Amino acid sequence: MPDEHRLEEEFLSQEAERRISEKLDGAEKIEINVQTDLLKIVQGQADGVSVAGLGLVIQEDIRIQEIKLQTDSININPLSALFGQIELNEPVNAIARIILTEVDMNRTLASDFVRSKMQDFDLDVDGRIVSFEVQKIEVFLPGDGKIECRGRVLLKEMENTRPLAYTALLRPRTHSKPAMLESFNCTEGEGISIELVAALMQKAKELMNLPYFKWEDMVFNIKDIKVEIGSLILLAETQVKQIPSSITQLSP
Repeated sequence: MPDEHRLEEEFLSQEAERRISEKLDGAEKIEINVQTDLLKIVQGQADGVSVAGLGLVIQEDIRIQEIKLQTDSININPLSALFGQIELNEPVNAIARIILTEVDMNRTLASDFVRSKMQDFDLDVDGRIVSFEVQKIEVFLPGDGKIECRGRVLLKEMENTRPLAYTALLRPRTHSKPAMLESFNCTEGEGISIELVAALMQKAKELMNLPYFKWEDMVFNIKDIKVEIGSLILLAETQVKQIPSSITQLSP
C-alpha cells in the first residue's frame, strides 16, 4: 500500500512539474512533491505540496534564484481539475524561503514590467505637495545585513521640476529589529530641504515596515529578511486564496 501511494504521488508530482515548467519562461531545476493518496485524489484533497525551484524565470527579466515552499493540506475542486483548471475551495497556508540575487533584482528593477508598475508618489511637506517621478533605482548587497540603494528621481514642486540623484544605506527589518536607515546622500542636484528629508524618511519607514506584499491572490507575510553578499533571503508565510491566473490555465 505505501508503494501504491508513492506511485500516485510520483505521477501527480511529475505532472505538476511538467505543467508548471511549461508556464515558466525558464527554470534550471524544479521539483514538486504532492503528498496524497488515491482516495484523497478522488475527494480533491492532498496532505500538502512542497516546491523546490532553482533559477526560475517567471516573466521576462523577473528571476528567482531559489525558492522552497511547503503548504498545509489542500482542498481543490476535482471536477475543475479534470479540465485543467485548478480552483482552491479554501485558502491554503504555506511557508516559503526565497533567495534573490543582486544581479536578478537589478535586472527586474530595470525591466519593462516593473517600470510600468512604478508609480509617482506625493509627499505633504508642511502643507505643500512635492511629487517624485522615479527614473532609475539600483540595489547593491554588500553583506553585513545592509542594502545600498542608488537612484534618480525628478522632483516636482510648485511647477518647478529638477533632477535628484541619491545613495542610501539601510538595514531591512528582521524578526527582532526594526528597519534602520544608516545614511542618505544627494549625488546630483541642489539637495533637498530638512523638511523634505523628514517627509521622505517617514515615507521610507512606511515602505520598509510593510508586513506583507501581494501578487494577484497570493499574500506574502514577511517574517524575516537576511542580507548576504550578493543575495537577499526572505522568509515568509504565504496565504494562497486562489492559484494565480498566470498558471491556472493548464493544458489537458
